Amino acid sequence: MVTIAEIPISPDPQRMTLTLGDTTYRVTFLYREADEGGWVMDIADDQDTPLACGIPLVTGQNLLVQLRYLGIGGAVTGGIAVASDGNDNVPTFDGLGSASRLYWITDP
Repeated sequence: MVTIAEIPISPDPQRMTLTLGDTTYRVTFLYREADEGGWVMDIADDQDTPLACGIPLVTGQNLLVQLRYLGIGGAVTGGIAVASDGNDNVPTFDGLGSASRLYWITDP
């Protein structure tokens, strides 16, 4: 059975601790204001050792699919996805957490 949980986020650069599957991570969200920039996510383990950095928050994709070899989320098959209201636009600076939401999706 697929489980979907929203990751609470606001349109501010921020750092949070998240439990994905059975593992705790430190996740940082930053906005890169540049051509082709936008929101990116860094994932570190609970000791702050970087696992993946600069993951662009794009809609309609499992943001972790290319990182399965890292085992993010533990034994659970899961992913992080961005969904935007009615379209596939990338999250704007002000839209993250409202017009664009972040989800942890598991499929045991």
